[in-house]
Amino acid sequence: MKTEILIPKNEIRKRVKEIAEQISFDCKGKEPVLIGVLNGVIFFFADLVREISIPTEIDFIRAASYGSKMVPDENIQFTKDIEISIDKKPVILVEDIIDTGSTLSAVIKRVERKGADSIKICALINKLERRDVTVPIDYCGFQIEEGFIVGYGLDYNQKYRYLPDICILK
Repeated sequence: MKTEILIPKNEIRKRVKEIAEQISFDCKGKEPVLIGVLNGVIFFFADLVREISIPTEIDFIRAASYGSKMVPDENIQFTKDIEISIDKKPVILVEDIIDTGSTLSAVIKRVERKGADSIKICALINKLERRDVTVPIDYCGFQIEEGFIVGYGLDYNQKYRYLPDICILK
């Protein structure tokens, strides 16, 4: 399969910094817990956390719905849970991509059950093509209409994550 650059790395870097500045402003005086949804979020999450200028706590949750396919499954599997207490704390869930919304919806419910004071959503990519579940997005990097994208942590069958740009898989 071939790739074509959709969002170059310099645009990603600039947008990540803008999102971090907004989070820092919005959460001033608080210490939010940023929870990354593994695996695809890892590059975005690391870059974002380094740009945030207020104290934060971090953790990860792993929820899988794609496996080796280009279409998500209905079954969401949690293979890693949040390990720190988020009870009565502001939480920002950080996602690489919101596609159907099903995975993030399941993650939100899980975080709500753990007693978070508030939950905000930060997504690198808001993809509108197959949205089944409406989810609120408080911080959005980029919005795309359609296409299967890879790079900057996003993968197809565990490949292409290493690409520095976000690319369309053809």
